[in-house]
Amino acid sequence: IPAIDAPTFLRAQEVDFLADTEAVLALTVGDEIRAYPFQIMTWHEIVNDTVGGMPVAVTYCPLCNSGVAFDRRVDGKVLDFGTSGMLHASNLIMYDRQTESLWPQLSGQAAIGVMTGATMDVLPMSPVGWGDFRTAHPDAWVLSRDTGHRRDYGRNPYVGLDSDPDRPPPFGAPSDDDRLPPMERVIALQGSSETVTVVRSAVEEARVVEETVDDRPLVLLHAAGQASALDGGLVSGGRDIGTVAVFDPVVHGTTLSFGVDGAGFVDEQTGSTWNVLGEATAGELAGERLTPYPFLDTFWLSWVTFAPDTRVVHD
Repeated sequence: IPAIDAPTFLRAQEVDFLADTEAVLALTVGDEIRAYPFQIMTWHEIVNDTVGGMPVAVTYCPLCNSGVAFDRRVDGKVLDFGTSGMLHASNLIMYDRQTESLWPQLSGQAAIGVMTGATMDVLPMSPVGWGDFRTAHPDAWVLSRDTGHRRDYGRNPYVGLDSDPDRPPPFGAPSDDDRLPPMERVIALQGSSETVTVVRSAVEEARVVEETVDDRPLVLLHAAGQASALDGGLVSGGRDIGTVAVFDPVVHGTTLSFGVDGAGFVDEQTGSTWNVLGEATAGELAGERLTPYPFLDTFWLSWVTFAPDTRVVHD
């Protein structure tokens, strides 16, 4: 599984190989916004890139459906990463080419090798439907299929992986924590003193969920328009699971409360309209953006192995 070390990009308005509901990973660093399509990430898992002047590793593990972006600067070194071929709790284990230390993706911490104990900073990145991303950011850069490798981009080699929460994990489950079915999709929130796991289906049903991590208020939003990349034979052909996003709801010192307004959201304080990307599209706060909070959209069996003391929220 070759990492992409020299990524090439197209402007969003030039992309012609993505369906509207197809999932992409959206990353913003400074003033620069980029999208990394699942149909490409599924076959490569790691992109060593530079965004907004920052060396980043954009990573995706299809076996646990986790997309994580890291700052590649660690202890004064700029690292670049490859896939080791190893797994822990079905999670991608990366290695840095400078020291060949091993890094589980879900921890972002070197577990074996010279760099053991070193930790990378996680950058907010979230999966979103292509149509929503393109509408909001028509001039953003999008990872192209010109990767230097021949792969069947668009095909899903993991058909049905997320079709049944109770299905046996493909590589077993090291944790016997049965608070949730092993393949239940969850939204994992990492704080400094606690971790919180919100059942994804609860967010889909409510569309707006208010939660706290380390006593910090957060809001989780859900909107239709994103296909599961792990359901059908094509990445674009899965059922619509929608997009979940997590934000700090404080704007100009005011903590906003949100309700559902058609396909979007409205804050109760000013009546402004917002989209699932956390952008105010109309009203008094038009043009404002909520601050994204890092989260994982992943499977319970993988997450609970790394965060066994996590607090679980069902609704």
